[in-house]
Amino acid sequence: MGVQRPDNQRMDKLRIDKWLWAARFYKTRSLACDEIDKGRVALNGQTAKPAREVKPGDTVQMRQGPQVRTVVVLGLSAQRGPAPVAQQLYQETTESIENRQQLALQQRYAREPALSLAQGRPTKRDRRELEQARHGWDARWSASLDP
Repeated sequence: MGVQRPDNQRMDKLRIDKWLWAARFYKTRSLACDEIDKGRVALNGQTAKPAREVKPGDTVQMRQGPQVRTVVVLGLSAQRGPAPVAQQLYQETTESIENRQQLALQQRYAREPALSLAQGRPTKRDRRELEQARHGWDARWSASLDP
């Protein structure tokens, strides 16, 4: 068994991987550890390790896909609870919110790359025509009667 703390003692520090999991940024602690190991999470401006301790007032910056979120730690919880409770553990900075909204707007108005294609994959006939144009007909494969 582990060391148990008395109920009246408050938690003042917690591992960052456990906090990210409890605050519902990642579905499992192992996913949080993987993202931290990849260097996608920073604590107070420095890259973090999974065992690094976080305390209220710290700034956590994490990259999730193209988005970079910056949050200030308001509370600690060693167990994962419902989303409304988890949202009380942090507060996102105004710059982070503005950046997320701007990125969402850019993605909304950006053209879909697939729409720039005139057509999809070439058909079998198109592929044969491309091969013919690229290599020319070989005498062996010629369908004409001329030698």
